[in-house]
Amino acid sequence: MSETSSVKQGVAAGTSIGAAIILVTVGIIQFFQGVAAVAENEVFVVGIEYVYKLDLTTWGWIHIVLGIVVMGVGLALFTGAGWARVSAIVVAAVSILANFLWLPYYPWWSLLIIALDVVVIWAVSTWKPDRV
Repeated sequence: MSETSSVKQGVAAGTSIGAAIILVTVGIIQFFQGVAAVAENEVFVVGIEYVYKLDLTTWGWIHIVLGIVVMGVGLALFTGAGWARVSAIVVAAVSILANFLWLPYYPWWSLLIIALDVVVIWAVSTWKPDRV
């Protein structure tokens, strides 16, 4: 293994631990974002109608469930298990989709979560724990 590959794997391994932390944090925040949407529809304001319009309560439940799943996969990712890595990629991709559809309600937050999910996908897909 070349030194460049070793450095890349070291960065990916460190970033994967960071990805696990990011997933847990994003899961917690998505959970509370969902609770806010379910509990009080006046928290979020939508200025325009758009194609993917769902009731805020529905979006709230989507974020609650997604938050719990993302948090669980983030915790499992700390083990470095293969299934946890694959699950992290799938869950991050679903989170990207959900936050894209959530853009009209909370655009800056959605863009931030999408960017963090892209980092998670890169880190987890690049990291090969057996090579460290």
